[in-house]
Amino acid sequence: MLASPGSLVPPNHPLRGIKTLADAALKELDETFAGMYSGVGRPSIPPERLLKTLLLMVLYSIRSERQVCEQLQYNMLFRWFADMDLTGAAFDASTFSKNRDRLIERDVASVFLKKVVALADAAGLMSSEHFSVDGTLITAMASHKSIKPKGQGPGDPPSGDSNGWSDFKGEKRANDTHASTTDPDSRLARKSSGTGAEPSYAVNALMENRNGLIVDVQADIATGTVERDAAIAMIDKNLEGERRITVAGDKGYDTAGFVSELRARNVTPHVAQNIQPGRRGSNVDARTTRHQGYRISTVKRRQIEAIFAWIKHPGRMKRARHRGLDRVGWFAKFVGAAFNLVKINNINRAMRAA
Repeated sequence: MLASPGSLVPPNHPLRGIKTLADAALKELDETFAGMYSGVGRPSIPPERLLKTLLLMVLYSIRSERQVCEQLQYNMLFRWFADMDLTGAAFDASTFSKNRDRLIERDVASVFLKKVVALADAAGLMSSEHFSVDGTLITAMASHKSIKPKGQGPGDPPSGDSNGWSDFKGEKRANDTHASTTDPDSRLARKSSGTGAEPSYAVNALMENRNGLIVDVQADIATGTVERDAAIAMIDKNLEGERRITVAGDKGYDTAGFVSELRARNVTPHVAQNIQPGRRGSNVDARTTRHQGYRISTVKRRQIEAIFAWIKHPGRMKRARHRGLDRVGWFAKFVGAAFNLVKINNINRAMRAA
């Protein structure tokens, strides 16, 4: 008698808790999934199985869809997590990619992240009053040699490079005049003055301060004001209501415009003061900084760096997996949902052990 894949998984394996949480969130997506099936043709890969396979890619830092499909052939743990039996054939990478595109078209990652956030909120794991924002850069799937003057395509005559790529030696390049021919949505950007500019995207996150869970995450075009613009957009989308809340951020958010935007929304700005003696003062004064809550927020907001570290390394988004803002943004939300599942499961395990 053949054993089921689930019988081979240890009772205390971390994936058991994550699977339970993922199944609960996916159950809320039944209506969304129903619209993805065609009434004719051959049976398709169930969207639930696609999402769970993508979760395995993120949770185990698997490099490619081809690799995770190969793992489904013989890895009993993966087959159990994806609700496959011992004898069913795993789907091939090309079929997986085509079906994954339907998830992107329906923006399933956004809905999935919302359902995971709702699970955490229902369990009392999320703060309803105190939040933090921050942003980071991820490298686009484009090289410096793909950056050419706007209007010049990849098939145009080479400009001195024997491989047909752009020869940019001694050439001044800027986002206003140049763009990547392989990923036009990316922008040359750098995080600090001590680093070189790379074709990049900005990833911004909104975090609640109780347990450091993601409320929302989004990818954006990398511009000089993107962190503040994205913060306002995520606050408007996720934190509507008359109840006063606090939002913490680093010194980059200490601008007159951003602080006034928060106050207009009944939000107390707990941003770090960017004081430069002899040049400028802070837009956050002692009316805010004298409170103990402000000092707590300045400590709590640092947890958001752990989110970006997880997204970039276990989530393998230090370099984008996809080209184009829509696809990069979709995957950023999906990795954010995976981060929350891991975090919630760890909290639940710690509470049971206490």
